[in-house]
Amino acid sequence: MRIEWDAVLVSALARALDHAGRRAPVRAVHLDPIGRRVSLYLRDAIWVWDLHPERTAFRILDPTDPPEEATRLPATVQAVTAPPDDRVIEVHFRRRRGRPAQVTLVLELIPNRENALVLHGEERTIRQLLRTRDEADRFVARGQVWEAPRPSGRQGVTEPLSLDAWLDRLLPLPPAERRRALIAGIAWTSPIVSASLLDEATEVDGPAARDALEGGWHRWVHLRRAALDLDAHDPALLLGRGSRTPQPYPLPVPERVIESAPDLLAAFRSAAEAAGAPPLPLLPGHLLERLDDALQRLNGRVSRLEAEFDRLDDPASVRAIGDLLLARFGEIRTGAASVTLDDFEGGKTDVALDPALSPDENARRYYDRAARLERAAERLPGLLDDARRESRRIEELRARARAGEVERAELEEALPEVGRSGHDPEAQTLPYRRYRSSGGLEIRVGRGAARNDALTFHHSRPNDVWMHTSQAPGAHVILRWDRDGAPPARDLAEAATLAAWYSKARTSGSVPVVWTRRKHVRKPRKAPPGSVVPDRVETLFVRPDRRLEERLREEVE
Repeated sequence: MRIEWDAVLVSALARALDHAGRRAPVRAVHLDPIGRRVSLYLRDAIWVWDLHPERTAFRILDPTDPPEEATRLPATVQAVTAPPDDRVIEVHFRRRRGRPAQVTLVLELIPNRENALVLHGEERTIRQLLRTRDEADRFVARGQVWEAPRPSGRQGVTEPLSLDAWLDRLLPLPPAERRRALIAGIAWTSPIVSASLLDEATEVDGPAARDALEGGWHRWVHLRRAALDLDAHDPALLLGRGSRTPQPYPLPVPERVIESAPDLLAAFRSAAEAAGAPPLPLLPGHLLERLDDALQRLNGRVSRLEAEFDRLDDPASVRAIGDLLLARFGEIRTGAASVTLDDFEGGKTDVALDPALSPDENARRYYDRAARLERAAERLPGLLDDARRESRRIEELRARARAGEVERAELEEALPEVGRSGHDPEAQTLPYRRYRSSGGLEIRVGRGAARNDALTFHHSRPNDVWMHTSQAPGAHVILRWDRDGAPPARDLAEAATLAAWYSKARTSGSVPVVWTRRKHVRKPRKAPPGSVVPDRVETLFVRPDRRLEERLREEVE
């Protein structure tokens, strides 16, 4: 499902949510940077925004308990607002207890720049966000004061554009250029409504164009009123532009109307039903991603086993070479790297030899290899069947999870089983994953909050390098280094990249990672699992990289 957002739809949705949700009790807010999803848990409903560029949507779901990753927010909804002629929604909260009293959830629905942020206080400091962004006109990061996207600067934002101003802007232009000028220069317009506003004015000139543009102006006045006034809504479900997803809208657009709706929120519900959208999986994105990773690794194991099985030589032919070496023992020169012998069928056979071994030892080497091939031929089919079976099970589990049919407990129970198949059983008893940097240094990555503590304080040395993302929860990372001075820059950057990859900032473009010696990390009394206080830290900025994670992991495997 993919909704196309324009300023009219965003403004109208804000007013509909303000009407439906004002003074509603709030339980929690969950920003899922991996799933690119925002869930606002109210007492009587859940408001969910999908902010992935390929599946932008909004839905209202029945209430459920928020996940443990959600941020508890004992508050009430004060108001839902939208800046004029923009694609930003602000949900304002007033805390019932705790500080700061004022909290704001901001949804930026601008295509390819979708983001969500939680702002604290009247100064509107960013405390949580989906994506850190360094844009041409602003820097969006945790700890910064939020700056709204630059206003459009189009005419007619706060005051209606007069008919004369409308005509002066559009009528002198060639017909083919009027659509672009309309969207670029006149507020509240978009590709969704441009055809209905211009009517035939993109094809004709002269008096006919003036009449068409005058009719478009009247429709634009009505469109602008619908964006700013809930009572002016006449919601409808429209045919989506260039996609199969129906488009909810506060007004009917000629030739695109599928059906009318009693209100805009009902139009959003109808759009989800008409698109056949499955129930939203409110499981945290990091669990779904772990499931994806597990399936990817299982499929990789299947491919490796299949390739290994296909490459198996015939044990009988390998053993026959050993027999030939023993039978032609006297013809083999010691120290030779190869020899050509008369075989038992009257032909010639070229045999590769190890120059460091005697002829009988070379024969023994071929016999040993034949024995290994026989054992592999017996073992590999069973391993391959097990891996394929496990892959199918996890693939079915993933499909059910993404369809919203799996409870969290079932998924978490299945994930350790995925880990046990295809990996060293001994590694599952350790509180960390093992990697090897390009320079040969061992990197240890914690397996969760409680295991982070074990890694940091029981599986590292005082002078090892300790790392953690500075603006997002994530794994503790230890780079094994017991010498004076900083580790090589490349090894340090690779360890920092793993810290970013195993954090909730995985989808960010640039992630700050702090590092220090492990001896400068302490755990306060009664601090929750995984919570530590580092001192004497330095900061690296890295980009999460799946390919690097796979390469360093493969070097260990």
